[in-house]
Amino acid sequence: MLKIEHLGIAVKSLSDSIPLFEQLLNTPCYKQEAVEHEGVETAFFATGENKIELLQANKPDSAIAKFLEKKGEGIHHVAFEVENIEAEMKRLTVLGFEVLQEKPKRGADNKLICFLHPKTTNGMLIELCQEIVE
Repeated sequence: MLKIEHLGIAVKSLSDSIPLFEQLLNTPCYKQEAVEHEGVETAFFATGENKIELLQANKPDSAIAKFLEKKGEGIHHVAFEVENIEAEMKRLTVLGFEVLQEKPKRGADNKLICFLHPKTTNGMLIELCQEIVE
């Protein structure tokens, strides 16, 4: 793993949370993006070499909507940047981690992504992400 790529924070409202994080981090939101197949709207902030991703549900049955209902607003996941997501998925599967997808899928901010089940990572949802080079 190369670095922590971003922290994902579940929020009820991007319109309320973006100004709060702009003030907190003293930097503007640089990108908003919908990821329809995940049922989320995202907003990104750069903080040095890392990023913060705010996630708002746009479908009532999305993973973020369920997370907010169960746990409320807060840290949803930690994302790690990897060079080769498919090789990393295989490596982690062999080591006993439960990878939630068979193949990486397209996520926000021009990334291929996959998630590791929290039951195999001490309760934290872990995202692996690789920059898409086109």
